[in-house]
Amino acid sequence: MEALKSKKADLENKRSLFFQIGLIVTLIAVFMAFEYKSYDKLTIDDVYRMVDNTVEETIPVTVQEVEPLPVPPTPNRTIVVVDDQEETSDAPVIDATADQTTAIPYFEPIIDDEPPIIDDVPIAIPQHMPEFPGGLSQLYTFIGKNIKYPQLAKETNIQGTVFLNFIVEKDGSISNVNILRSIGGGCDEEAMRVVKAMPHWKPGIQMGEFVRVSYNLPIKFTLQN
Repeated sequence: MEALKSKKADLENKRSLFFQIGLIVTLIAVFMAFEYKSYDKLTIDDVYRMVDNTVEETIPVTVQEVEPLPVPPTPNRTIVVVDDQEETSDAPVIDATADQTTAIPYFEPIIDDEPPIIDDVPIAIPQHMPEFPGGLSQLYTFIGKNIKYPQLAKETNIQGTVFLNFIVEKDGSISNVNILRSIGGGCDEEAMRVVKAMPHWKPGIQMGEFVRVSYNLPIKFTLQN
């Protein structure tokens, strides 16, 4: 005779419920597995190593020294205190009733006692150059007659051209004789002597007035065989 199962002991009807419960538990376990985090265990030594114990370098602050300002000079003028009610001679006179018929007082301008500045600088190329009496031909004739070949230059066979500069003054006289190029042997001194011995020239003219003129002159020294 077969034993009959009671309806309460029959689990076939609850199979789907158990399956769903098992599925839910499995999903929860999987979800918890993904969310689980592991941390490395830190010791006290590790924590000390993570701390930067480097001493910061202290940069000293540079302070620039400021030089004291110079003391302003003491004025030499003496300040005279004048009463405001006192009338001064330089006070302007204003006539409110003046018209076209009122006489105007004479005004005398203040003239400085300093002498006028005269530009007396020698000119290199004026409108009319100074001229030796008789022209250049007479100039070189004068030099040829008066020049004397220095003995030292003859003995050492020194030849060449001495270049001189001098100023022809407003009255035609010669001044400020200088050597521009020297050859030595006493030729420079002889050339200067002859130039200083020249007679008065016709002075240079600039804008109708006599002017000082800077003049260059070559004098050639040649030995005759």
